[in-house]
Amino acid sequence: MKGAAEVGGERPERGTPLVEVHDLVVHHGQLRALDGISFRVFPGEVYAIIGANGAGKSTLLRTIAGLHSPTSGSVLFDGADVTGLRPERRARQGIAMVPEGRRLFGSLSVEENLQVGAAFAREGPWTIERVYETFDWMRARRNQSAAQLSGGEQQTVAIGRALLANPRVLLLDELSLGLAPVVVQRIYGMLPQILAAGLTVLLVEQDVSQALRVASHIHCLLEGRTTLEGTPASVSAEQVEAAYFGLAGAAPGSGPEGSEP
Repeated sequence: MKGAAEVGGERPERGTPLVEVHDLVVHHGQLRALDGISFRVFPGEVYAIIGANGAGKSTLLRTIAGLHSPTSGSVLFDGADVTGLRPERRARQGIAMVPEGRRLFGSLSVEENLQVGAAFAREGPWTIERVYETFDWMRARRNQSAAQLSGGEQQTVAIGRALLANPRVLLLDELSLGLAPVVVQRIYGMLPQILAAGLTVLLVEQDVSQALRVASHIHCLLEGRTTLEGTPASVSAEQVEAAYFGLAGAAPGSGPEGSEP
């Protein structure tokens, strides 16, 4: 479990963080889903949020995207406070999300689903043509309805749809959920191409081993609280297990970097 990540490498803590979360508290009714979460994501990182079901991972991603309003705390993007901005305004600034469960329009074709991603697009290199070049199976099936695709194919279309917004940061929520391991490997194999295009990735993942393989930094949540954060090289298997399941022996910042401000 120690060793450099396969994608992302060492953490480039230089300049302005692209995404900053400060003391974020989010409620679902009376339930406190997130409790004082803080971290920073720097350009070019693959920052992985890990944790079991109900840890608050998806709530965190949706709050960064503007789909949930925090009770308190703030979200900054490239140094500017975006806490009060609606999701479409965040998209225009460069935040795009691939939601859990893909959320494609089953009655629309592959290409029509892709076109939805361009609705709030920034100027940039991603076009439908480039998506077809990146995911070469897609062009021949562009007129097929999304409902006829396999789960892995739907996930790929959802990624392509998000890329068409020309984001600076891509939020990926549970990429591997419900997919066969070989399909998961294929999808994660796309990450180098995405990073090479200049994107930063913030992903939510239940599969700890997969997250550790691709992430440059990990952040573990348990019942809405931070239990561990650090680089994959800085944390042991025992620390990750303790943080994930709430066992004794893990604490925020237990890797050598310490907790983020």
